[in-house]
Amino acid sequence: MTFRSHLRLLAAAALAAALSATLVTPAQARPSYPDEITLPVGFRPEGIAIGKAPFAYLGSLADGDIYRVNLRTGKGRVISEGGGATKPSVGLKIDRRGLLYVAGGVSGEGRVINSRTGRLLATYPFASGATFVNDVVLTRRAAWFTDSQQPVLYRVARNHHGKRLANARVTKLPLVGDWVQAPGEFGANGIVETPNHRALLVVRTRTGQLFRVNKGTGVAKPVDLGGVSVLNGDGLLLRGRTLYVVQNQDNKVTVFKLNRRGTEGRLVKTLTDPDFDVPTTVASYRDSLYLPNARFGQVPDPAVADYSINRVDR
Repeated sequence: MTFRSHLRLLAAAALAAALSATLVTPAQARPSYPDEITLPVGFRPEGIAIGKAPFAYLGSLADGDIYRVNLRTGKGRVISEGGGATKPSVGLKIDRRGLLYVAGGVSGEGRVINSRTGRLLATYPFASGATFVNDVVLTRRAAWFTDSQQPVLYRVARNHHGKRLANARVTKLPLVGDWVQAPGEFGANGIVETPNHRALLVVRTRTGQLFRVNKGTGVAKPVDLGGVSVLNGDGLLLRGRTLYVVQNQDNKVTVFKLNRRGTEGRLVKTLTDPDFDVPTTVASYRDSLYLPNARFGQVPDPAVADYSINRVDR
């Protein structure tokens, strides 16, 4: 063996040793995350939002508090105090600037909260009387809110900053076409955009249907899910063309693959977990789904009941 060949072998051996010292298995590459995260007693969670960082934000049906929890450690705290029982925090979404858009339930309003400071930045009074502002989705130009007691969507213009948030334009879009809602029906619930961003998808809880809604006209048409019902459909999550539908009382998440226009969907699988206890909605972080257990009808006194978040693999 020549001296040069000997040097090459030594260099290759040194490189292999360095690689073996630095390479880690996938399990070692990422920290482990708990499968269950405990929430404050009596918190009564409904909505959940997760941004790019490993923190989840949850709204309380009890008093409207906003709770932030670390997904790695399970530790959390209230970052924004709500306005009491008449001003709950229901569905919520977070944008890239850290603004939380919150559906206000029976208060008939939407809110914007700074997730870093907990400061209330804007309040939008949508409706009064029979109303339950339930969920929200953020699109490029607007935040869209559902109302489970009225066949209407509320649109709040986005891309406003600072004090201008309070002056954002608010419009109402009646649901028409094939959406015919009976008086007293608990109707529109979870909402997302279609994969091509041209329309909205809204689940109708009591009929088990998913509707595609035209953003300009409000015309709603049922999505062809191949005969699969999404009865008790609550929160929705869209990742690419994969749609996750949380069916709260059924303790399951039904997963569909949609076409780009959102007019058809094919059942892919159904996710269940022994720890599901009436989950209401879902958010994702990396390869995991996080679902708050609302425990509707499962506890004698919600004010002193235990609540949690479940993590399942996506």
